[in-house]
Amino acid sequence: MKKVTSLVLNNFTNDSRVLKENISLQKAGYYVNVVALYDITLKEYEKVQNVPVSRIRLKTRNWSKNKAIQLIKYLEFLFRVVKQYKNSDIIHCNDLNSLPIGVIIKKFFNRKVKIVYDAHEYEINDIPNQSTKSIKIKFYIEKFFIKYADKVITVSNAIADEYVKLYDIEKPALVLNTPSFKAIKKKNIFRETLGIDNKNRIFLYQGGLSKGRGIEILLNVFKTIKNDEVVIVFMGYGPLESLIEEASKEYKNIYLHKTVPPEILLDYTSSADFGISTIEDCCLSYRYCLPNKMFEYLMAEIPVVVSNLYEMKRLVESNGIGIVAQQNTTEGLIVAIKEAINLDKKQLEVNIQKVKSVYNWENQEKVLLSVYKDLV
Repeated sequence: MKKVTSLVLNNFTNDSRVLKENISLQKAGYYVNVVALYDITLKEYEKVQNVPVSRIRLKTRNWSKNKAIQLIKYLEFLFRVVKQYKNSDIIHCNDLNSLPIGVIIKKFFNRKVKIVYDAHEYEINDIPNQSTKSIKIKFYIEKFFIKYADKVITVSNAIADEYVKLYDIEKPALVLNTPSFKAIKKKNIFRETLGIDNKNRIFLYQGGLSKGRGIEILLNVFKTIKNDEVVIVFMGYGPLESLIEEASKEYKNIYLHKTVPPEILLDYTSSADFGISTIEDCCLSYRYCLPNKMFEYLMAEIPVVVSNLYEMKRLVESNGIGIVAQQNTTEGLIVAIKEAINLDKKQLEVNIQKVKSVYNWENQEKVLLSVYKDLV
């Protein structure tokens, strides 16, 4: 049985992609172990949906967040991973920050180990309004280490194409951030729990409530929009939560709902009429993204309203599953919302059924397992 060590430089508390990948690998007969960072509120060793998780307890954890100290923390994590997991058969490096660790093991401690590099973003430009210096540093790091990866995986076709241009490598395999297929029985939870009238159309934003996601623009839209039969529900958590909460107190068409566990998420999602994803074009990772929330909306059988970004636009327009806002502005989104309301509902239902039969984890799993099969 091949031993797979999946590295993440986070606490592994909300990483659905890594969890799904490891469940799939485990079902296929691999011995998997997710290696993450320890936090005092979490267990050092546990199983998450039967996937073993080992969190490394750093002695430097409580040291300052100064950049030099952060490097020391990283080196301690690297040392401990090398010591405990150098005899793995495959190291699955999630994101750029874990790639050097896998490559160091391959070059100096275990020549036989295979490295899978899983770029969850356009890694070198993944932060809104990132400095040119930061992008260049990340570029040279990734350029150096990626050539030692036996396989590269990423999350959108545009990012895969960019990696080919940047590094002259074989095109990375495409494993999208899709949910597992689920037959949906439509719910009405938001109307029942938030007191929303049946005549109102519910637009849902679910996911991280942070900068770069168009949340401030959406708040302006629903503060401005004159149609009192259109409401928005924000469901998630993050730095902008208090901003939304304040707006919800003042405007009757703005609602905030706490995040819900993954196993019941789609029940809530299906309670909306439209899903909305207004990612801003503020870094290349966002420009080329295909957010998992889009696929969650479609799995819950609700049409989408999205910003005019390359991959999202292509998916929506080629499949007839919603509206692309021509401009990611208050005015542009008001127009898009009005257009969405007037779409042919029956045709949307047909189109969405076709799309969810293609864009689901069961199909993405086949790609992942094919990548691993080629490593032998």
